[in-house]
Amino acid sequence: MSWLGAIAILSATTLFGFEWAKRIRERPKQLRELKVTLQALEAEIMYGSTPLYEAFQHIGRPLKEPLSSFFLHISVLLDQGEHSVQEAWESELTVLAKETSFKSGEIEVLRQFGTTLGRHDKEHQQKQIQLTLAHLNREEKEARDIQERYEKMCKSLGVLMGLLIVILLL
Repeated sequence: MSWLGAIAILSATTLFGFEWAKRIRERPKQLRELKVTLQALEAEIMYGSTPLYEAFQHIGRPLKEPLSSFFLHISVLLDQGEHSVQEAWESELTVLAKETSFKSGEIEVLRQFGTTLGRHDKEHQQKQIQLTLAHLNREEKEARDIQERYEKMCKSLGVLMGLLIVILLL
């Protein structure tokens, strides 16, 4: 086996380890951004008395991808009037699940939240947002714990697996 092949294998596994670590590192960041966004949605509903499609538009604009697309697409679907809030939320939630580092727990919390959106008065909607935020706080704490434990290990594992494969092939 040539040295070029060994370097290629080592580079590929190292890159894989760093990408794996990146996904672990992104999850708490995305959860924090989602929590801040839901707090902005709460303010839009409670104090702005904004219709949901406008509220989603207002909160979606300043966000980073993929959360920005999530809220803006829901806004467009609601503005067209062909979908209910729950249908628009659910359809975009499947896309969000693929584009983010969210685990099934966070997606399920968001799915449950989506079923209550637009169905109740302001006060009940505020309680639902607070409940969702409490669940997301728990998920964020878990994500930070996982990040602290496994981020460095993933990077090291990528390099070590590459070394192991190179040694076995020699």
